[in-house]
Amino acid sequence: MQKIITVYGELLLKAMGQTLLLALYGLLFACIVGLFFGMMSVVRNRVCKIIARVFVDLVRGVPMIVLAYFVFFGVPYFCNNIAKIGGVTLSALQAGTICLALNCGAYMAEIIRAGIESVDIGQTEAARSLGLPYWRTMQRVVLPQAIRTMIPSIINQFIITLKDTSILSVIGFPELVNTAKNVVATTFMSFQTWAIVGAMYLVVILTLSAVAKRIERRLKYGR
Repeated sequence: MQKIITVYGELLLKAMGQTLLLALYGLLFACIVGLFFGMMSVVRNRVCKIIARVFVDLVRGVPMIVLAYFVFFGVPYFCNNIAKIGGVTLSALQAGTICLALNCGAYMAEIIRAGIESVDIGQTEAARSLGLPYWRTMQRVVLPQAIRTMIPSIINQFIITLKDTSILSVIGFPELVNTAKNVVATTFMSFQTWAIVGAMYLVVILTLSAVAKRIERRLKYGR
């Protein structure tokens, strides 16, 4: 184990950085996707609600590894051979970000929908009675209150997204699991390598969990 830490420690730390970067990119775009479909799911328009529900159910119903293969291999194939666009390729980082953004975005849409619905309907009715249009009411009154309840769930979703990055080793992105596979193939020290990788994930995830609990406590008790 000491040999792996000495020789490959820097490589594994760099891979952990790539993992965190990919998870951060995925969560950033997932917030945009989730906000879009989350807002669609609460508007008074049946078509918008159906579209949002289809997106959420479709993405959540597809295994992450299938989604990764579809984005990395299927989308370029469709563009180049069926749509005849030509020259469309996706790097592992781009495909991984899209995959995480779609998967995490479906869950974020539900978090945002639940956060908005947690705000008392009287807040919306009071704002509308004062003449504020619907979208301005959402922007100025509802969302600022909903965000307070959504923050712990968003951090928890980031933790889940961080763990989901390991699946993207199948498309060759140099995250921690993919790098660990290469280390094992070189050193044949499977137990030691995966123990170190597990410890690295554990440290990061426990830290993020502690941050989420602290934020939740501050939001609940104001301290």
